[in-house]
Amino acid sequence: MLSTQAGNSKIKRMVVCASASLMLAFSTLGGVVSAQTAAVPTLTVPDFTAAVAKAEGSVVNIRTTESVPVRNPSLGPGGNDPYDMFRWFFGPDFVPPGVPGPRQRNTPTPQDKERTVPRGVGSGFIISKDGYILTNNHVVAKSNGIFVTMTSGKEYKAKIIGSDARTDVALLKVDATDLPPLPIGDSNKLKKGQWVLAIGSPFGLDSTVTSGIVSAINRDTGDYLPFIQTDVAVNPGNSGGPLIDLAGQVVGVNSQIISQSGGFMGISLAIPIDEVMRVVEQLKAHGKVTRGRVGVQIGPVSDEVGKAIGLSKAEGAMVSNVEQGGPADEAGIRSGDVITKFDGKTITHMTDLPRIVGSTKPGKRVPMEVWRKGKTVTLQVKVGEMPAAENETGTPQPEAPAASPADALGLRVIEVPAAVRSKLKISGGVQVAEVEDPAATAGLAPGDIILTVNDTDVTGPSHYAKLVAGLDKSRAAALLVMRGDQSQWVTVTPGK
Repeated sequence: MLSTQAGNSKIKRMVVCASASLMLAFSTLGGVVSAQTAAVPTLTVPDFTAAVAKAEGSVVNIRTTESVPVRNPSLGPGGNDPYDMFRWFFGPDFVPPGVPGPRQRNTPTPQDKERTVPRGVGSGFIISKDGYILTNNHVVAKSNGIFVTMTSGKEYKAKIIGSDARTDVALLKVDATDLPPLPIGDSNKLKKGQWVLAIGSPFGLDSTVTSGIVSAINRDTGDYLPFIQTDVAVNPGNSGGPLIDLAGQVVGVNSQIISQSGGFMGISLAIPIDEVMRVVEQLKAHGKVTRGRVGVQIGPVSDEVGKAIGLSKAEGAMVSNVEQGGPADEAGIRSGDVITKFDGKTITHMTDLPRIVGSTKPGKRVPMEVWRKGKTVTLQVKVGEMPAAENETGTPQPEAPAASPADALGLRVIEVPAAVRSKLKISGGVQVAEVEDPAATAGLAPGDIILTVNDTDVTGPSHYAKLVAGLDKSRAAALLVMRGDQSQWVTVTPGK
C-alpha cells in the first residue's frame, strides 16, 4: 500500500510539472504572437470623399444623336412594297383600297427621308472656365447633335472643335463661362498600386464614382498610345470620363475595357493625360493633329536576333521596309537596321518609335541612331508629315534559273532577277528557290530574298555559299530576309 501510494504521489507530481511546463510554453508563445501582432501596421482604405467632392462638379454627361434613314410607311419589312403582287396582276397604277388618290411607289416624302434618333451616352470633363470639354472621339463620332449635361442638371448644346481618331480624343466647346475646370495632374508620376478613381455615366447613370488601383503603366495594346491599366470598374458610358488621383486631379481619360462579355471584367484602360493635353493643344490651334513620319515599317527585336547581330540587349525597332523616296530612304536607313535612338530618345520597345516620331514636328531634322553590322551609326533624318494612307507594293516571284544544291540551312538559292533588283532597289542578295528544314521550320519560303548573313551583305549565290559554308553549326545564324517589300531578321541553326 505504501509503495502504491508513493507511486501515485510521484505520478501526480510529474503531471503537475508537465502541466506547469505546458502552461509556461503557451504563455511564452502567446507573448511572442502578441508581440508580432502588435508590430504589424494597421492598413486602412483611404477616404475618397475629398477627391470626389473636388472633381465631381467638373464631370459631365454627354448624349449624342444621329440621323437615320426612314423607310416609306407604305413599304413592308425590308423595304418591299406589300402591294407589288397586286400591281403585277392589275397594272402599275393599282391603288390599294383606302388610299386616297394615286401614290408613287417606293418614294418617301422629304420629311420621311431621315430622322434624328438618340445615338449613345458617354462622359467628359471640363478643362477650362470658358467651356472646353474633353471626351473620347468614339463618343461623338458620326453624331449630328451633342448635348452636355452638368451635375446641376443644366444642359448645353456642344460643338466639336477637333477630334483625333488615332488617340481617341475629342475636344468640345459649349457656350458658357465660369465653369469649374478639373485640375490637370501628371500621369508620368503614377505608380503601380496607386489608388485612382473614375467618375462618369456608366449605362447612363450620371456622376457614378468607382475606385481601384493602377495595375500597369505604359500598357502597350498595339495602338498608337501607351495606356494606364487599372482595375477601376469602367463600363459602357464611362468612356471619355476622367481617371483622377486622390488629390482630385485628372491623370487619364477612360477609354477602353478588355472584356469578353462587353462589361467590366477587371481590366480598364485610360489614355495618359500628358498625351491627351499634347493632342488638345493642336486641336485648339488647328482643329486636327499633325504627326511626323519617317517612312519605315518596323518589327520587334527578338533575343535570338539581338544576339546574332551583336546587340547587348534585345531592344529597339527593327526596320523591315524603307519607303522609296521617303525621309528614311533619303537619310540612308536600310532594311535590317535596328533603330535604337530617335532625336536623343531611347527606343526600348518597337512601339516607342511611332509615338516619338509622331510627336515630332514635320520638317524638323533630327539625329537617328541605328545598329548596323555590329556598330552604331548616326544618321540625320528630316521628318515628314503623316499622310492619310500609304501605298503597298506586290510580292516579286522567283524566276526559273537552275538552283544551287541545298546548303546547311536547307536552302537552294538563285541569282536575284534584274527586274526584281530594279524594283526593290537592291544590288545584291540571293533569291530562295526551294526550302527544306531547318530553313522551312524557321519560316522561309520560295521567293524570299536573303540580303545579309549575320553582319555580311550577300553579293550573289557564290558569295552566299561561302558564307553558309563558314557558319558555326553550334549557333543560330541571322538572315536578313526580304519578302515582298518588307524585310526582317530570321534565325536559322545550320543542320549537322
